[in-house]
Formats: sequence, C-alpha cells, structure tokens
Amino acid sequence: PRIEGLDSVDYLTNESIFSLTERPTRLGIIGAGPIGCEMAQTFSQLGSDVLLVESGPGILRREDPDAARIVEASMKRDGVRLLCCGRQLQLSRAGEGVRMQVESHGSGYDEVVDQLFVAVGRAPNVDNLGLEAVGVDFDSKGVKVNDNLRTSNPKIYAAGDICSPYQFTHAADFMARAVIQNTLFKGRAKVSSLTIPWSTYTTPEIAHVGLYPQDAQQQGIEIDTYDQSMEDVDRAILEGDSDGFVRVHVKKGTDKIVGATIVAANAGDLISEITLAMTGGLGLKNIAGTIHPYPTQADAIRKIGDQFNKTRLTPMVASLFNKWLAWTRY
Repeated sequence: PRIEGLDSVDYLTNESIFSLTERPTRLGIIGAGPIGCEMAQTFSQLGSDVLLVESGPGILRREDPDAARIVEASMKRDGVRLLCCGRQLQLSRAGEGVRMQVESHGSGYDEVVDQLFVAVGRAPNVDNLGLEAVGVDFDSKGVKVNDNLRTSNPKIYAAGDICSPYQFTHAADFMARAVIQNTLFKGRAKVSSLTIPWSTYTTPEIAHVGLYPQDAQQQGIEIDTYDQSMEDVDRAILEGDSDGFVRVHVKKGTDKIVGATIVAANAGDLISEITLAMTGGLGLKNIAGTIHPYPTQADAIRKIGDQFNKTRLTPMVASLFNKWLAWTRY
C-alpha cells in the first residue's frame, strides 16, 4: 500500500508473522480486515499492547455490520486499541522499532511499536510469468478466467487467489479440483456452482456463506431473514459464549437458504451445516426435522428451522387446526 515511510521500515506480513520467536511488547497493525483483526486480537490475548489502524470507519467492512460490531466490542475488551478512519499515516524508524504517526477523528497519535504488521496491500503475483507471450489476459486483480477456470488461452487454466475473489485455502482447493475435472476428465465443472463458506478466526468467530441482503437485493432476490441469538442457546450460556447469533436468509416465502452469517465461539464449524444444506438443496424444514444433540451450539441452527416452521401456521391453518381438534374430541 502507498503509505509514507513504509519502504524505510521493517514490517511483517501474513507470510512472515508466524516466524516470530518472541512476543512483541508493542505491536502495530495496519488494516482491520480478517487477517488484521485475527492477529490483533490474538497478540492482545497473548499479552502484547496492540494498536490497530484502519483507514475506514470500522472493522471487517465486508461482513454483516451486526456481526462486525460484536467482534469489535470483543477485541476492545481484550485490549486492542483501534484507530478507525486513520488518516495521514506516516511511518519512520525509531531505534529498533517503528514510529506510527496518524490522525483519527481529529486527534493526532504518535506511537512507537516494536513490530509492525501490514495486513493490507495484497496483490496478484503475475510479474515475470510471461503471460503476455502466451495470450493470457490479466489485470491488477489477477488472471481472467471463465466459469470453467479457463484463461483466454484455451490450453491454460488458473485456480486459487490469482483468479478468485475468495482468497481462502479451501476455496483454492475446490477450484483446483474443478480444474482437474475440466482438464484431465473433460468435465464441465463451474466455479459458480461452488458454495463457498468462510470464517474469520476472531473471538467470537464470524462465519458466512452465500448472499448478504445487499447481494440479494442487487440480484433481484426477495428474502426473509431469521435470527437466533446465542443468548437463548443453553450450551452457549453454559460456556459463557453467548455473544453472537445465527442469521439465515431464505428466498421469500420459501425455506430455500440463500445465505447465512454465524457469530459464535465455533462459527467456522457451525457454518458447515448451512453450507451442506445449500449444496444439497435442503431447506429450513429439513434442518428443523433433523435431531441435534442437546446441549450444543449447533442447536441454534435447529431453532432457526423451528422459527420457519412457525411461520407456516397461518391464521387460516390455525383456524382449520382448531376446528379439527374440536371435532376429534367428540
């Protein structure tokens, strides 16, 4: 990223931060996306004094705003100092450390940290590959592919971060499987057919799959939304992890799941049930009819199914049901 002084200081990235052999007393982090938030909270929990600088108005801006607010409050409780709307960031050497000078909400900050972690500025690595020579189209976002992952050169395919908006290991894995099907076995596997979940490993975790409400609106899909607070899930209460919720979006008037967000201690595990349902074409009625062990956090998902079933009891159905019960009593 274009940050004044960045080229004059030492800094860590997501590839080098795990090579640290000592806990930094003071850690500065630039960027409040998933990686920045994960590392900020982790190092704060380990005892570091963490300063997180974000140029925008909040953290995890791609996520459900309600989910991001819960994680932000948790991070602050863990001691992370968050400077949002950071402007005019300047970096310089300060002995063995790095000086961070930044303005946030009209106030100036001048902080010295032992280590600096840059969690923004990822770009596709296409330099010196000779893509122009073989007719492979690419731009600043990466290699261009069609739905079958074929590039503009029909003999060349691509998979993973280089050509996907979903920069996750598991997404790259299944894209690679699609390439194998399409190249070795003459398949027609499509990226658009993949249901790709993701999780941010903060405390609590945020996991998501499918559409957000704004995505559905852009695609002209009307939705109904069902919420289940973890405050009403016994296992979450017992474990002291009741900050969070399960939120499921379905196509309006149906139980067809089009998206979901989970905020919970193990949201990354819980989202797999929703992902399986979407992949298999199962709806909330199927989830409601599936026995879940009690007490578990996954019971929150079953409760969402029960919420949908309750909507099926319309006034007309209730009236007919009451008449049936009255008649069967005699």
